[in-house]
Amino acid sequence: MALLGNLRHRPVRRLVQLYLGLALYGVSMALMIRSHLGLDPWDVFHQGLSKLTGLSFGTVTIGVGALVLLLWIPLRQRPGLGTVSNVVVIGLVVDATLALLPGGGPLGVRIAMLITGIVANGAATALYLGARLGPGPRDGLMTGYVARRPGRSVRLVRTVIEVTVLVLGGLLGGTIGVGTVAYALAIGPLAQFFIPLFAVPDGSTPDSAAPPPGSPAPATPAG
Repeated sequence: MALLGNLRHRPVRRLVQLYLGLALYGVSMALMIRSHLGLDPWDVFHQGLSKLTGLSFGTVTIGVGALVLLLWIPLRQRPGLGTVSNVVVIGLVVDATLALLPGGGPLGVRIAMLITGIVANGAATALYLGARLGPGPRDGLMTGYVARRPGRSVRLVRTVIEVTVLVLGGLLGGTIGVGTVAYALAIGPLAQFFIPLFAVPDGSTPDSAAPPPGSPAPATPAG
């Protein structure tokens, strides 16, 4: 079954790593939100929708993730356990963390929260992708579209989608700032650094834990 994927190989480690990564991703989002210094493009969009609808940030994140997942159907993408868990767990954790984490404070504290959030986000991405139980819905949308349109690059499709949600989110009142730029510059190298550390071998080849030399870091989702 595609939803469950192949859990015969190291199931305990992969499940623990998956949910640890998703929980850490939610915490990292909350840290960036509370810094008030700017969010990644998808979270700018989520925050803008949250302000527009009055729904919590996490609820909006879950709702958008579910809608994006529906777009997988015409692309013939199959979700994994990690994909469905991504939609639900991150939203629940970000709301819980926001309820516990005070906002504001001195600029130095807010900068520290931003930096910690970005680094944690890179590690979280590597953790849950490394579990090999399915990408996040936003990543799957990009890779699925490229698979159906071989002439398009993941980088181009990702850029178009993220610029679009960033502009829409900004118009809705989402926070765009230095943190947005810092995230864009840092998340690729951070993911590339952490992925070889957390990738679980698929059991078929001894060298499957690491991506091929020179392969790009995967697009990072807000889920």
